[in-house]
Amino acid sequence: MNFQLYKYCNSLTQFSRLKTHVVNIGNVPLGGDYPIRIQSMTNTETLNTEATVNQSIDIINAGSEYVRFTACGTKDAENLINIKNDLLAKGYNTPLIADVHFNPKAADIAAMALEKVRINPGNYIDKRATFVQLEYTDEEYKQELEKIRERFVPFLNLCKKHNTAIRIGTNHGSLSDRIMSRYGDTPNGMVEATMEFLRICVDEDFSDVVISLKSSNTRVMVQACRLLINQMLKENMDFPLHLGVTEAGEGEDGRIKSAVGTGALLADGIGDTIRVSLTEPSENEIVVAKKLLNYFNNRENHKTIKSVSKSDVNPFEYNKRETTEINNIGGENVPVVIADLSHKIKISTESIEKLGFAFDSKKNIWHTTNFSAEYIYTGNNDIQISLPDNLAVICDSKIWKKSSNTYPLFTIEEYIKANEKSEKLNFVKIDYPNLDKEIIELAKNDNSLVFVLTTNNLNGLAEQRAFFYELKNQGIETPVIINRFYSDNNIEDLQIKSACDTGLLFIDGFGDGIWLTNNNIDCKNVNETAFNILQASRVRTSKTEYISCPSCGRTQYNIQEAVAIIRKRTSHLKGLKIGIMGCIVNGPGEMADVDYGYVGSGKDKITLYKGKQLIKKNIPTKNAVNELIALIKENGDWVEE
Repeated sequence: MNFQLYKYCNSLTQFSRLKTHVVNIGNVPLGGDYPIRIQSMTNTETLNTEATVNQSIDIINAGSEYVRFTACGTKDAENLINIKNDLLAKGYNTPLIADVHFNPKAADIAAMALEKVRINPGNYIDKRATFVQLEYTDEEYKQELEKIRERFVPFLNLCKKHNTAIRIGTNHGSLSDRIMSRYGDTPNGMVEATMEFLRICVDEDFSDVVISLKSSNTRVMVQACRLLINQMLKENMDFPLHLGVTEAGEGEDGRIKSAVGTGALLADGIGDTIRVSLTEPSENEIVVAKKLLNYFNNRENHKTIKSVSKSDVNPFEYNKRETTEINNIGGENVPVVIADLSHKIKISTESIEKLGFAFDSKKNIWHTTNFSAEYIYTGNNDIQISLPDNLAVICDSKIWKKSSNTYPLFTIEEYIKANEKSEKLNFVKIDYPNLDKEIIELAKNDNSLVFVLTTNNLNGLAEQRAFFYELKNQGIETPVIINRFYSDNNIEDLQIKSACDTGLLFIDGFGDGIWLTNNNIDCKNVNETAFNILQASRVRTSKTEYISCPSCGRTQYNIQEAVAIIRKRTSHLKGLKIGIMGCIVNGPGEMADVDYGYVGSGKDKITLYKGKQLIKKNIPTKNAVNELIALIKENGDWVEE
C-alpha cells in the first residue's frame, strides 16, 4: 500500500498533531498550534433567555471554551443577541455558536449576532431526507449544486462582514436524498456532502471554517473523518476538525462510545475541538472531554516505534484480519474477553459471579449471561472451587499442568525453551519490539499459538497497531489478544483510557480478544468495560444498544427520563438497537442504524419508527414507552426476562 495514497495523519507510529490552519472564533481561536478546544451545548429553549444564560454560565464554569445554542427558526436566532448581551453583562465573553438546521434565514440572522454558526449540508438547502431512492442525471445534479452555491455564497459574504466563523457539520443521520442517491448512506457520502461546501468556501476565499463528520456508529465516524482528511490533502485543504460521536448515549455507554470514536482520532493527532455528546447535564460532558484530552497530553514524547515499511490495510474500510481459529479464539469467532484474577489471593464463587456468571446453589450449576468472560487468568493461584464448564483458565506456564480446560501463559523465552506445551492452545506474551525473525518463523508453523500483545510505550496504541501491520506483512494469521494494564482508582478513568487504547484497533479489524488488568477496580466493572468496548467498537454485541442524543432546545420532552425508563424496560433485549432522539433533525437518519426509533415530534409528543419506517405519529409521552414496547412485541423482537 502507498501510505501517501491513504494518508490521513502525519504518521502511524510517531505521534504528532495534524497541522490545520487557524480559525478565529471570537477571542478563542482554534487550529494551528492552539490547544484542542472543549465545547458543549445548552438544552434549554433558546427563547428562554434567562434559563439559557444560566445554563451557559454553568457550562462555561465547568470549563467549556465555546457554548452552542440551537436556532430552530428566525425568532430563536433573533434572541441570540439577547443571550449574548446578558452573558457579557455578567462578565462572560466566551465565544457563542448557533446551531442551525433547515433554515438558511436563521443562519443569516445568527451570523450577525454570534461568533460562529453551524450549518448542516444535509438540510441547509437540500430537502429533508425521505430515504426514497432518487436518480439524478449529471446535469440535474449540477443544477442542485448551483442552488447550494446561490444561497451559500451570500451567507459567506455575511459571515465575512461580521467576522463570523462557520462549522460545516455533516451528520450520518441527516444526509440528503441527493447525496445518498450517488454515494449511499456511507462515509463516502458524508465526505462528499462536506466537500461540496468546502469547495465553495475555497472558491470564495473564506477560510474561517471548521468541519465535523459525526455518527452514532463509531466505525462510520472514524472512517469518514479519515477519508475527509485524505480528500482535503489531495485538494490542498487544511481546515480544522471538530470531533464527536453523536447520540453517544449516557452513563458508561456514552463515555466508552465517545472514547472509542473520538479517542481513535485523537490518537492519530487528529482534532482541533471536541464535544462529548451525553444524554446528561451538559456540564458532565466537559468532565469527560477534559479526561479524554488529558490522556493524550505529552503523547509526542513517547519512545520511538519502529515504522512499518508497507501495509495492505485500508483505513477507510472495515476488513477483519484473517486469523487461524484456535479453540474459540480467532477465525470467525467474536473477540473473547479475558478477565484477570491473578491478584486475588483466593478465587471465590463471588469472584466468578462478577465475571458474568450466575451460580445456582440448589442445582450446584453455573449459568452464563451476556457478560460472561471466556477465560480467567489466575497467575500462580490455585483454584479451590468448581468453575463453569465454558470458562477456561489461563495460568503461568511454571505451574501449568495438562487439563481439559486450563492453558499456559508463556513469555517468549519460556515458550522457545519449553519442553511441555498444550497441544491445543498456548498463550505467549509479546510486545512489538520483541517480534523478531525467530518468533515470526515460530508463528508461521505453530497452530496452537495465541499472542497476548502487551506494551509499555506511552504511545501504546500505535506500537500495538504496528505489531498487527507487521503480522499482515509477514502473512502470519496467529490470533492476538490485546492486553493493557492500568492502575486507576476511578471506573470512569479506566473506561476512557482503555476505550481510547483499544477501540481503534477493533475498529480497524484487529484483535481476537481483549484483556484488561486493573487491580484497584472491582473485577465486575473491569469485565463489563471490556464487553462495552467491544460493543462500542461494533465487533461484539452483548446487550441492548441505545443511541440517544444529548438533547438541545429542539427537544420538547424529558429525554433523560425517557432513556432511563426505556433502558429499564428493554435492557434484556440483547442485540436490539433502540434510538431515542430529541427531535426530527437526526432522528429519521439515525433510524437507519437502529431497529426501533423513539423520536420527539412536538411538545410532549413522540413518533415511533421501525427502522426507517414511520409507524405512529404524535403519541403523548405518557403512553409512548408502552407503545414502543407494543411495537417491539408486534414485530417479534420481544423476549421475556
